[in-house]
Amino acid sequence: MAPAGQRIDRWLWFARFLKTRTLAAKLVAAGKVRVNGGRAAKPSHLLDVGDVLTFVQGERVRVVRVLAPGQRRGPFAEASLLYEDLSPVPVAGEPADGTQAPMVRPRGSGRPTKKQRRDLDDWLDDSS
Repeated sequence: MAPAGQRIDRWLWFARFLKTRTLAAKLVAAGKVRVNGGRAAKPSHLLDVGDVLTFVQGERVRVVRVLAPGQRRGPFAEASLLYEDLSPVPVAGEPADGTQAPMVRPRGSGRPTKKQRRDLDDWLDDSS
């Protein structure tokens, strides 16, 4: 007889969303994981196929649908078969992988040059 479901902390670990099962359990216990819109109170909450999980991973909100229970913590290709990613599309101008884009600053708008700094200091001394 197959089990009714799989523990949420174990599934998050199998699906490679978190590095350790302990981190997954802490995330769930802190109330930061929602299952089908309701908060999962315990790491022992049982997941079924079709459940939708919502949680924050880094700076990104993840929304995933459970497609299968995990059997082991395998490689990424195997883990990605456990879920369907329903996460919102990133805003235009942001990289799709969730990392932060490098900051671009127009030339000359950064720190003042040495001469500009001396002129600013002279101006501030004159105004007092």
